[in-house]
Amino acid sequence: MTLHRHDALTDVGGLRVGHARVPGELALSGTTVVLAPEGGAVAAVDVRGGGPGTRETDALDPRNLVQRIDAVVLTGGSAYGLDAAAGVMAWLEGQRRGVRVGPDPAHVVPVVPAACLFDLGRGGDFAARPDASTGRAAVEDAARTGPYAPVATGTVGAGTGAVVGGLKGGVGTASTVLDSGITVGVLVVVNAVGSAVDPETGVPYGRYFEGGRPVFPDPAVHEAARRRLAEARAEGTPPPMNTTLAVVATDAALTRAQAQKLAGTAHDGIARAVRPVHLLNDGDTVFALATGERELPAEAGPLALNEILAAGADAVTRAIVQAVLAPETGVTGPGGDHPAYRELYGDPYDD
Repeated sequence: MTLHRHDALTDVGGLRVGHARVPGELALSGTTVVLAPEGGAVAAVDVRGGGPGTRETDALDPRNLVQRIDAVVLTGGSAYGLDAAAGVMAWLEGQRRGVRVGPDPAHVVPVVPAACLFDLGRGGDFAARPDASTGRAAVEDAARTGPYAPVATGTVGAGTGAVVGGLKGGVGTASTVLDSGITVGVLVVVNAVGSAVDPETGVPYGRYFEGGRPVFPDPAVHEAARRRLAEARAEGTPPPMNTTLAVVATDAALTRAQAQKLAGTAHDGIARAVRPVHLLNDGDTVFALATGERELPAEAGPLALNEILAAGADAVTRAIVQAVLAPETGVTGPGGDHPAYRELYGDPYDD
């Protein structure tokens, strides 16, 4: 297996990613949109957190009517932020993209699955959250990008106000090309109740699963980081709520049932990189997309899916590590004090 192009979700041909941020000095929230290629993508979802906030996920059940979707929305703002999907729907309708429901090509109903994370009040203004205009801005941002465009990570889009275990969280991405030529790509937004960093060593949990030896921070640096986080919590920083969201995608031709299996096994990647995970106040949700550009290797039969399943989980783990390492600075304000990993530990993982 090898890395491909930008080591990003958009290495899966046809997928585009856009971000938008809620305006305002006391706003710390935003929306991220994954835009499928013309004609849409086979889609599925697996929800394992105990406090999810979602929209249109029932439509992705393999037993139901919808076969392909045109966009997925990941958004801040808790359940309020799901309004961002309305802006994406309106944009898709203008492009005549969606489920055809009449003789006129303009008669479409776009199906836009969405999931939210909790960042209400993190910038100081509880009412500053994404709405339809934020969603439209994010999908327009995605549409402006070219094929295989790099993806902005860290404190952007749905990751603008994200926090994980007291540290600044955010958006991360990763991809892999299998020996068969099939590409698997991932986008995550990390805003979990649990921690992404081993409290005993300061090593991001996901680094233990990436091969080779993790870089252990100097013990003195780690101790200073622990003190800094303890001080932040003592100052009344609210506990982190919730969620890790992910999109795992492939250019393989998958059935809807196979895509649902891919979404399910991708949660293993979250469990390796965030501990604890899938708690009652998490809303951990994974969407899977399959664009169908490449057939599964026929000689492997049904087990050909296994390599994609394993690669998806591994990529989720790597993307979560990147989401933690990407922010250069943390956030301090009315919503709490959340330093960035790099502020505490420097740049031990720069490649």
